[in-house]
Amino acid sequence: MLNNIGLPGLLLIAVVVLVLFGRGKISSLMGEVGKGITAFKKGVSDSTEELEEEKAATARDVTPEETKDKV
Repeated sequence: MLNNIGLPGLLLIAVVVLVLFGRGKISSLMGEVGKGITAFKKGVSDSTEELEEEKAATARDVTPEETKDKV
């Protein structure tokens, strides 16, 4: 059903949305979408850093006992 919308169909949808909501409402909505995307990326980055820190903290020392004595 949605496989063959094409460019004219997308333009028609864009014009209808613009007429229904107005330019101001759409621009504020896109600003909120941008803030949401930024917050999502920041959350993913923070959680990745947290997991890496946790992994580094729980890493165990695998140096053989003989080498530890020499150092």
